[in-house]
Amino acid sequence: MSFLTVLLYPFAVLYDAITRVRNYMYNIGYKTSFLFEANVISVGNLSVGGTGKTPMVEYLIRLLTQKRLVTLSRGYGRKTKGFLVAGKDDSAATIGDEPFQIYNKFKDIHVTVGEERAMAIPFILAEFPDTEVILLDDAFQHRPVKPSLSILLTDYNRPFYNDYLLPAGRLRENRKGADRADIIVVTKCPDEIDYEGYENEIRKYNNDALIAFSTVAYGKPMRWNGAEENAEGEVLLVSGIANPAGLRKYVSEKYKLVDEIIYQDHYKYRAFDLDKIVEAFKQVKGESKFILTTEKDFVKLKPLLVAKGIDIPLFYLPIETTFVKGGRAFDETVLNSIISYSN
Repeated sequence: MSFLTVLLYPFAVLYDAITRVRNYMYNIGYKTSFLFEANVISVGNLSVGGTGKTPMVEYLIRLLTQKRLVTLSRGYGRKTKGFLVAGKDDSAATIGDEPFQIYNKFKDIHVTVGEERAMAIPFILAEFPDTEVILLDDAFQHRPVKPSLSILLTDYNRPFYNDYLLPAGRLRENRKGADRADIIVVTKCPDEIDYEGYENEIRKYNNDALIAFSTVAYGKPMRWNGAEENAEGEVLLVSGIANPAGLRKYVSEKYKLVDEIIYQDHYKYRAFDLDKIVEAFKQVKGESKFILTTEKDFVKLKPLLVAKGIDIPLFYLPIETTFVKGGRAFDETVLNSIISYSN
């Protein structure tokens, strides 16, 4: 333990007691977990941020492309409240950045947001009665809903079994909460990994879950306005994500990274932020240069670029989840979990 972890540990013990009581209330039925007549797949994690939930949700959308699917997120950081169905007039400000990213990429599904998922699901089933699958994003701790399949993600670089509870660490609840998962995916894996070592540690907290391992696959950078153009030269990296270390490493290895502007996760970009980025880009030396950002940041920067009427060489970097071990078993488990409900 670091000195800071030791210093904060008493507060983590108090937090542990609170979350244990909460989970116990649900476990014994004192608080109700609602089981709906629908295929509800939950994707979440024990820690705060940075495990790759959005790429996993997108992977599931592609896997379930033949199903009538609805995503349901809390819509973290949005200015609105209550249950909403994403529409053409929405933005990251009204539904949240990750739901807005999904809405822009997948036109054949319904994207919804709602803080109280147990109240939102009946709205979904009433408005879209032919729904076959509901994907819950970041809902592992949302105990009012009992999912038909629960997928837990843990970062290879900071697995839950080596972490501590808030505020001493990054865990939202005790490690024992992993026992509720049907599938546990170790994300952001490097090329070489001790699979057996990770599996043995995870089995201390869950004996039955399928364990799989995934990594991040980066795509070709795409220009913000859709123009066919290659991203070449010196790079100014702009990001507002929970853990930019992996992105920074990839960009440093693939391109000539000369400067970086980092914002906090879910950052709400404003006009003066774009001005700052443009000014920093002007300081980058080189005949060929470009700005590179994440897809999540891009959906928030694009409206500012359009509003200002400027065209700069800003590219976003698409990412996808790919499995390095257990991918076929993961797909089969997800698909086999889906049953038919008569409307």
